[in-house]
Amino acid sequence: MKKIFLMLFSIPMLCTLIFTPLAFPSTGQEVLKEIQSRYEKTNDFEANFIQEYLGKVMIQANRGEGKVYFKKKGMMRWDYTLPNQKLISDGRTLWYYQPEEKQVFLSDISKVIRERTPLAFLAGEGNISRDFNVLNLNESVSQKEDHYIIELSLKEPLATLSKLILTVDKKTFTILQTDVFDGLGNVTRTRFFDIKTNVGLSSTFFQFAIPPGTEVIKMQEPSVPRK
Repeated sequence: MKKIFLMLFSIPMLCTLIFTPLAFPSTGQEVLKEIQSRYEKTNDFEANFIQEYLGKVMIQANRGEGKVYFKKKGMMRWDYTLPNQKLISDGRTLWYYQPEEKQVFLSDISKVIRERTPLAFLAGEGNISRDFNVLNLNESVSQKEDHYIIELSLKEPLATLSKLILTVDKKTFTILQTDVFDGLGNVTRTRFFDIKTNVGLSSTFFQFAIPPGTEVIKMQEPSVPRK
């Protein structure tokens, strides 16, 4: 299985955060409130992306690129051109398709999504102000860029997400890049461009027909211990 698949648990968080413009925030908490408010008004989006995964012991990052689409109620579609693969959810089933290996991995999205996790945002149940603490809010100013850099941590840390850094354009208040850190210190960096919101994506666009001859592998989701 390619390393890109290990980004699965960071991708849904990116979907929600990246396509919401901010409105002149002055503090970290105001930034969080604007993200949540704007997210609630965003029904769908599309964008091109470049993604890098750098493991703590890796010398060179794994790289992915392509186009991403997202629609509320858990629908998303990541069409990778590098490597050749797809990650698609229709709000019920999550497909991870590797055409060169002739394999598709299936998960039940309702079992994957947990309250107070990054995946909760896919179901429209997340609340960034509630779930995150602001560690730092800085500014990066040069001749080529003028950005906010916002560092966040989960109030209830997870193995798949310990810290999140957002890079925000100060002129348009659009989030341009996310750095997702897991509990082991591995980083998934995703940069977005050519962003479009509320384009009217059809729900049928997020369906996936498994090609004939493809091996189907059903993923077993880890059980969550009861408190």
